[in-house]
Amino acid sequence: MIYTVTLNPSLDYIMHLANMNINAVNRSLKEEVYPGGKGINVSIVLNNLRIQNKALGFVAGFTGKEIERVMTNLGSNCDFITLDQGLSRINVKLEAEKETEINGMGPKITPADLKELFAKLDEIQEGDFLVLAGSIPNSIPDSIYQDIMKELAHKNINVVVDATKDLLKNVLKYKPFLIKPNHIELAEMFNVEINSDEEIVTYARKLQEMGAQNVLISMGGDGSILITDEGEVVKISVPKGTVVNTVGSGDSMVAGFIAGYLKSKDLKEALKFATATGSATAFSPWLATADKVDDLLSQL
Repeated sequence: MIYTVTLNPSLDYIMHLANMNINAVNRSLKEEVYPGGKGINVSIVLNNLRIQNKALGFVAGFTGKEIERVMTNLGSNCDFITLDQGLSRINVKLEAEKETEINGMGPKITPADLKELFAKLDEIQEGDFLVLAGSIPNSIPDSIYQDIMKELAHKNINVVVDATKDLLKNVLKYKPFLIKPNHIELAEMFNVEINSDEEIVTYARKLQEMGAQNVLISMGGDGSILITDEGEVVKISVPKGTVVNTVGSGDSMVAGFIAGYLKSKDLKEALKFATATGSATAFSPWLATADKVDDLLSQL
């Protein structure tokens, strides 16, 4: 089984404008509302790829109910903890000449709520996958990801972490199966400028020295580089297509990597599947579908 954890899910409210005028009334031309959050995106894409998974996390208020309703209608298996107070956040994205985002704060999560989450995580069995993805709300200790991995260390599960800076660095000692920073996040982690593939590999290997098993570095239109647990370096280009949406493409890569690995038990095939899935989202209005992924696999 694959489990995803989204600690601060959202409703993403996307408004398309012809122009954005400050200090004036703006009227949208088109609107969309999607459930959001990195772990939630992973769950939805896995479901689109017909890979069974369970989405964990916290929801609250009418927005939380809507997140769960939409995901359930999409066929996702949700096991969220419903909080007594607050609202799951709404993230507003304004698409005009430039893209503007206003992200909500989200509800307060108490120690009792976290205890309930750990009880659900205790159901994970040896060999299962656990995806820890995205930022965390202010009400949760910034050690939460490492606390989860420490608690589950004896279970021998495959943990995938898609986070940034210290949130990622601090879990490496627990040897996650896969981490997926992009090239910008990799540079930020070491406070350096990275200008070549060789430098990407150098700093990715440092993350392996700190404990990561497999390191996947996404580079947008320049493809991706995977450094495997056996030290092999594999670079892959992206397929051809028109980019219409970059939101969720990195999360889709994570879902695609897991799906590809489960199908083949081969890291190179997992990278190929991850690339096709991430590109399928980038070339689509929303998240990748199985048909779109299959179309792109033939180019890789």
